[in-house]
Amino acid sequence: MELYHLQAYWWLLISVLGAVLVFLLFVQGGQSMLCTTHKDYKDLLVNSLGRKWEFTFTTLVVFGGAFFASFPLFYSTSFGGAYWLWMLILVSFVVQAFSYEFRRKRGNLYGTGTYDFLLLFNGLFGCVMLGVAVGMFFFGGEFIITKANLLTPGNPVISQWAPTHGLEAMIGPGLVLGATVFFLARTLACMYFINNIDAGNGFAKSMRIKTLFNGVVFALFFIAFAIMLFLHSGYQQQPDGTFVEVPYLYWHNLWDMWWTVIMLLVGVVLVLGAIGLTAFKDGYRGGIWAAGFGTVAVVMVLFFLAGYNGTAYLPSNLDPNSSLSISNSSSSQFTLTVMSWVSILVPFVLGYIWYVWSKMNNKPLTEKELESDSHVY
Repeated sequence: MELYHLQAYWWLLISVLGAVLVFLLFVQGGQSMLCTTHKDYKDLLVNSLGRKWEFTFTTLVVFGGAFFASFPLFYSTSFGGAYWLWMLILVSFVVQAFSYEFRRKRGNLYGTGTYDFLLLFNGLFGCVMLGVAVGMFFFGGEFIITKANLLTPGNPVISQWAPTHGLEAMIGPGLVLGATVFFLARTLACMYFINNIDAGNGFAKSMRIKTLFNGVVFALFFIAFAIMLFLHSGYQQQPDGTFVEVPYLYWHNLWDMWWTVIMLLVGVVLVLGAIGLTAFKDGYRGGIWAAGFGTVAVVMVLFFLAGYNGTAYLPSNLDPNSSLSISNSSSSQFTLTVMSWVSILVPFVLGYIWYVWSKMNNKPLTEKELESDSHVY
């Protein structure tokens, strides 16, 4: 394969992993609801999410690893410069990991309330900050890349960021995307609880009401983000490697790649249809799957708009020619070729995840099962 095709292939894999990660953030969405859930149901929610949190954590690690291996200049620029933003994300996921393990462990000196608060912290900051980080793909960051700095003795750092080191992305359109991801995660969590927990009609009814509320708020934020995105200018790479500003670039990308229009429409219909059916149709429990496939489709479209068609997927707001595209930030042809052979294992990994998920969800979780289970979160 030619280098360009390898770069496009790996951006496709990054898009798939990113889309699956956004879907799996329903775990974080569910954690954000612990403080507003009746105490009689809290242990059910925690144990339902506790059986899935590792999927989200693992997908995040694989997503970051794939980005590092295929587009190392992005990894060094973003992770090495916007470190305050990424540290908030990483800390929130680290506290999630030990909160599940120690929440009900014998000898816990802090009580379950402390770990519930940490899970809430991850549910809020994990979703919002990941949305803000992805928002940088469209609205850029304040950095300058100077590759000649690699020859500077004692300080071979090629990217320099503004003193805020990524925190500036938390103000403006990026925060709107963060709020969109947060309320989407809460909406998916409500659908997941309906599908996974059997706690009576009262519990199901409350989750259907929360599905409608969070779904409406999510839709409003998504519309606001879409308007800002399609009215925003972007940078497009020229044959000589420079970047030029193109008004309404993401709108043009959407129509230039006509198949993204179909994916976007199908994804939006699936998500909104799942919200409507879950909220208004008693007994309907399949919303998590319809909304899940819709979420994956829409997020993949966003990644396609950000990276394909010569678009800068990490624009520099200080120096347009410091912007990153899939062609100027990727690994070598040899590295991408070797990794492409390894990527053949991805379908088997996804199949294993599906198998484990189906085994965990072969029947709804109940209070009786918690009482008889030797491992309770």
